[in-house]
Amino acid sequence: MRSLGDFLDSYLCLRRSLGAQMRDPEATLRRFVAFAKAEAACVITTDLALRFATDKANTSSATRAGRLGDVRRFAVFCSMTDSHTEIPPRGLFPERYRRCQPYIYSDDEITRIINAAARLPSPSGMRAATCAALFGLLASTGLRLGEAIGLDRDDVDLGSGLLAIRRAKFGKSRLVPMHDTTTSALARYERQRDQLLPRATSPAFFFNERGRRLTQWNARDSFALVSRAVGLRQPTKTRVGHGPRLHDMRHTLAARTLIGWYREGRDVERELPRLSAYLGHVHVADTYWYLEAVPELLSLASERTVRPPLPVQGVLP
Repeated sequence: MRSLGDFLDSYLCLRRSLGAQMRDPEATLRRFVAFAKAEAACVITTDLALRFATDKANTSSATRAGRLGDVRRFAVFCSMTDSHTEIPPRGLFPERYRRCQPYIYSDDEITRIINAAARLPSPSGMRAATCAALFGLLASTGLRLGEAIGLDRDDVDLGSGLLAIRRAKFGKSRLVPMHDTTTSALARYERQRDQLLPRATSPAFFFNERGRRLTQWNARDSFALVSRAVGLRQPTKTRVGHGPRLHDMRHTLAARTLIGWYREGRDVERELPRLSAYLGHVHVADTYWYLEAVPELLSLASERTVRPPLPVQGVLP
């Protein structure tokens, strides 16, 4: 009888052959297989899937629905060759996703975060250097975390000040221009990285202590330590805790750009598609969300409805 681990390897191979990336679903399903093994279960049942989806406290209904959805799709695959597999029914958890309220960092907070990251303990100094450079890049460009750590050395053109974002969310690729100060900071990191780990063979731009590509878990864990060090998160029993997130760096750049445009008197309706393209949004509606999510933006947008925009030209910084 095939194990759930064997089924999972075949399932992932099939899905990837059809073009799915499966990075997050794989992580969820690996945990599910480990959970099933701990429960001495060799076949998927609705009860097992539900207990896995609700295993950890303080998870949202949307998160539980996402876990159950991943298991359900895996169960459909397993049921084709194992008649004992139960396919969990749909709709056991509400699946509506609610965006988190964005946290807008101040300049001082971003500076303190980068400085604290540069002091992170690490045997070789690589963790501190990588996190300081990574957090600064996220703050100055608004990249998604996955986009930043997915950068290869060939994707970073320091001469032209351009980043090539390949196969990002929804399969989109784009070029992202950097400010001169950001380019200089990445050049310093590149020199430091190559001095600390001269024999590393990974094509990645951002390294961990072992000369391999930094992972999202590494980055988020380090950011949690930094956040507590600068007072943005309170000490908790959990390792990560709750508070402002790395993704809020992206929200901060978007919100500040829009606020700046409103204050300069630009026609934000006309400029918005350019910001949307810069951020890699599939739909301009994803960028419009900031007008509702950030109180200052909502206030500025409301004022604009009764005051016509000034004819000011400009480009996205």
